[in-house]
Amino acid sequence: MLTPFLIVIAIFALYLINSIKILRDYERAVIFRFGRALTPPKGPGIIAVFRPMDQMVRISLRQEVLEVPAQDVITRDNVTLKVNAVVTLYVVDPNAAAIKVANYVYQTSQFAQTTLRSVLGEVELDELLSHRDKLNLKIQTIIDQRTEPFGVKVISVEVKQVDLPEQMLRAMAKQAEAEREKRSKIIHAEGEFNAAQKLVDAAALLATQPMTLQLRYLQTLTEIGVEKNTTIVFPLPMELLSMLNKLTTSKPFIEKPAGDSTQG
Repeated sequence: MLTPFLIVIAIFALYLINSIKILRDYERAVIFRFGRALTPPKGPGIIAVFRPMDQMVRISLRQEVLEVPAQDVITRDNVTLKVNAVVTLYVVDPNAAAIKVANYVYQTSQFAQTTLRSVLGEVELDELLSHRDKLNLKIQTIIDQRTEPFGVKVISVEVKQVDLPEQMLRAMAKQAEAEREKRSKIIHAEGEFNAAQKLVDAAALLATQPMTLQLRYLQTLTEIGVEKNTTIVFPLPMELLSMLNKLTTSKPFIEKPAGDSTQG
């Protein structure tokens, strides 16, 4: 039979074995001894928790991703949106996270929801869509300031999705189409202007050497003959055109009437 002394030793050995806790490298243990928190937090590795005097709260130091539920937001230009976001955080002070707040993840989630509505309600829709990085930084700074007292660091906030009303989507599609049409017209006008400028330069160059115009004329006849064999072309000499031009611009001869002579 086991003696009472051996029974006590066995019970004490089991108590010691049960008091040994192993913490991973990313875990810290906040020990409450007789209700008071011991500083600094314990871990990682092997620690001893002597119950019932000690109570242990495990705190993870790894980054956690918190998804903020979709929030109804009314922008400054009175557009109703549904916006959700993703918050990345981690614990920097395990004692504060265990003592000063009941659930730091839930608390951060509530802060993120209210901050998301308040910040996005101060901007217009165009700013929300085009300057999202700046808004993310602003939201992250505000949430980080509010979570700092209970030892939580918010490292990033990303607006994940913006759900627009159907009418707003159609209006934006029309705006994009009009913008594309505007660009098309501008590009077409610039092309016409460049083409006209090149024609002016070509005409000035051809005017310096009249023979080049004749060569260009013959080249055009060759191209027409290759592409359209049924076309009949009657070449007209340029000298004939110049002669006709001179005749039309010269003053007409006015013949004096026969009966209009003065007698002495």
